[in-house]
Amino acid sequence: MVALVSTVAFLGLEARAVEVQVQVAPGVPSFVVVGLADKAVGESRERVRGALQAIGLALPPKRITVNLSPADLPKEGSHYDLPIALALLGAMGVIDAETLSAYVVVGELGLDGRIAPAPGVLLAALHASERTLGLVCPAAQGAEAAWAGTIEVVAAPDLMALLDHFRGLRSLPQPEQGVAERASHGPDLAQVKGQESAKRALEIAAAGGHNLVMIGPPGAGKSLMAACLPGILPPLTPAEALEVSMVSSVAGTLEGGRLSATRPFRSPHHSASMAALVGGGLKVRPGEVSLAHLGVLFLDELPEFQRAVLDSLRQPLEAGKVSVARANGHVTFPARVQLIAAMNPCRCGHLGDPAQACSRAPRCAADYQAKVSGPLLDRIDLHVEVAAVSAADLVLPPPAEGSAEVRARVAEARGVQTARYQGQGVRTNGEADGDLLDMVAAPDEPGRKLLAQAAQAMGLSARGYHRVLRVARTIADLARSEAVGRIHIAEALSYRRQAPRA
Repeated sequence: MVALVSTVAFLGLEARAVEVQVQVAPGVPSFVVVGLADKAVGESRERVRGALQAIGLALPPKRITVNLSPADLPKEGSHYDLPIALALLGAMGVIDAETLSAYVVVGELGLDGRIAPAPGVLLAALHASERTLGLVCPAAQGAEAAWAGTIEVVAAPDLMALLDHFRGLRSLPQPEQGVAERASHGPDLAQVKGQESAKRALEIAAAGGHNLVMIGPPGAGKSLMAACLPGILPPLTPAEALEVSMVSSVAGTLEGGRLSATRPFRSPHHSASMAALVGGGLKVRPGEVSLAHLGVLFLDELPEFQRAVLDSLRQPLEAGKVSVARANGHVTFPARVQLIAAMNPCRCGHLGDPAQACSRAPRCAADYQAKVSGPLLDRIDLHVEVAAVSAADLVLPPPAEGSAEVRARVAEARGVQTARYQGQGVRTNGEADGDLLDMVAAPDEPGRKLLAQAAQAMGLSARGYHRVLRVARTIADLARSEAVGRIHIAEALSYRRQAPRA
């Protein structure tokens, strides 16, 4: 007899349909799993065997063959345990195989019969919804699966409870959606003393979704200002929260089915590898740039990262997605992030202070900043120098304007952009490009002349030219101006990268 159960394989944020076929036939007793399964899937034999023994069942002394179809699609992960166990029980006649055909099944089994959480349940639920099927998943992830809509979700704590549910002996309750957490704001800009030009650049970056790099001595407040950025960004929309949660689900970091309205803020250490930053590894998982999707990726001590690791960010920053190539296929993760970077002007950090600068200044500054490639810096819209905070600044009372006031202006500017780019597949000025950018950010005649002169004098690349237009459009939005004028172009040019000091 052959029993069939539907499950999924994950390729990035795509859930591919997989059919688990189990045949119990006469022959030498054996338990074989075929269908391009990895080691975790192959080990499911022992977990399934132990789980069945825990509920008082033994494997029949026959030849058991498990085929994962399509056979040429790689199968990775422990979420195949439960579908294999249910298909085996269907083939043994313990459970009605016809009943199982109405569900997509995911879940890891323990040797005691418990159904443990597995990554990707939200994607599996959305896949089941598209196929108008129900979902069988671990009880701990029922709240996560419930976000997929009105599908039937059977969230079972253990294998025995699941069997009793299908036999009609007891009914498992339909789980409710996890609590949607309100946006948290983190540190307040009122904590930052001085640094008005840097705070202005931070506001522009937040309003237009622009990348920003801050260059300044240690202790100037660069990390604090970066941590303040999520507090002035608008909260995630429900659709964006679901998009972010899908990445967290695949990574296995979505706890309790809680969706958050707070934009992600990721701050990897400078020792992070390329796989950790952009994704990959033996079992391809999203990296920091994808975990920060629709949020902020903060890279502190930028030149201390390996150069190859930093350069691997160039394509994701431009395309808003990252593609991990493997011999057996390509996996794509979303990566629409706002890059915020901080760095010292030189290795000692005190280039502008003759009393503290090292003996190699200013040559050490050129060597240190050269560790970050020009093409990567060209993809950063705003470059701002952060001066050291003086004692006079520290004794001043807190600024009258904090994150709440800046957040209101940013929300207003974002609202203008949402209306402007309706139906264009663009969320912010930082994503606008091509003819669309030329249409919405065309400066007036004085602004056009200034930009043309500056482009020649500063040696702006085509990318740099268009990034000045993007920033100018955001500055105009903050000023509630429909047209991009000379004053907006001038301020945008002041944030372009300056040549290293000789």
